[in-house]
Amino acid sequence: MTLPINHTLPGASRLVLGCMGLGGGWNTTPLTQQDEQQAFALIEAALDCGINLFDHADIYTFGKAEAVFGRYLQAFPAQRQQLLLQSKCGIKLGNAQQPGHYDLSKTAILAAVEQSLERLNTDYLDLLLLHRPDPLMEPDEIAAAFEQLQQQGKVRHFGVSNMGWPQLQLLQRSLTVPLVVNQLEMSLYRHHWLEESLLTGMPEGAGCYFGYGTVEYCQREQIQLQSWGSLAQGRYFSARADETAAEQATRQLVAKLAAEYQSTPEAIVLAWLLRHPVRIQPVLGTSQPARLAAAVRAEQLDLSRIHWYQLYIAARGGALP
Repeated sequence: MTLPINHTLPGASRLVLGCMGLGGGWNTTPLTQQDEQQAFALIEAALDCGINLFDHADIYTFGKAEAVFGRYLQAFPAQRQQLLLQSKCGIKLGNAQQPGHYDLSKTAILAAVEQSLERLNTDYLDLLLLHRPDPLMEPDEIAAAFEQLQQQGKVRHFGVSNMGWPQLQLLQRSLTVPLVVNQLEMSLYRHHWLEESLLTGMPEGAGCYFGYGTVEYCQREQIQLQSWGSLAQGRYFSARADETAAEQATRQLVAKLAAEYQSTPEAIVLAWLLRHPVRIQPVLGTSQPARLAAAVRAEQLDLSRIHWYQLYIAARGGALP
């Protein structure tokens, strides 16, 4: 299943493969044959499942995630026309010389894209996301970087990650191209994006009033919401020693509904996200082809309103106000 063209990249699949786990560990150890085999198998599994959009960032496994993906495209160059690539920039990892920080200056954006293209073994990105808001970012400078990248044919579309609606609005005023994606942490477990609206004007909502209106703004402006952490870090698939009462109840309900719908727990957790009218596009961070196959079954599920609310109430650990 693909999303409407006016909500995301033309032809993009409803689900996205997150590539953060590719390339081995978060270290500078060179890529191994095992890293390559794992990446190739996962990419092929995603394509076989109908997933054609792949999510990267320049920092993932210190650049090795992009590099091993680039090896795949080098081995199978015809596949570049069959898939869509998005990557993110703006985070500078810390080291002995400097602390971790953000940099969305024009120079940093242009340099990051060049490095990503080289690692990915491609001439262009279908989508570039600004990874996190930089308190020192200059919207006009970002606009100049985007315009140059688009004119050079190096990036076709632009978006952001982890930004609220005021930042989106501020950036869009300077841009000549629309922001088409905002990637946020959203899942059955991390459901603050719902609580913010649900508890409007209520004292109980004081602790979660930090992104209020972002979901609605993106829905109004047709900015595609992508969710990272979509599978809730797997906490609803098996028992954990530290799970709370709410987590246990939700896990048991997920298993019950999986049996009722003749599906999988992964599909139930994702179907809960897909049921929202903003048409969330989940990013799947798994590195296991079997879990990927279990998750894509969510696209065939028509989760009922009652079951959606049962899951929400279980996850929030209490009745609705």
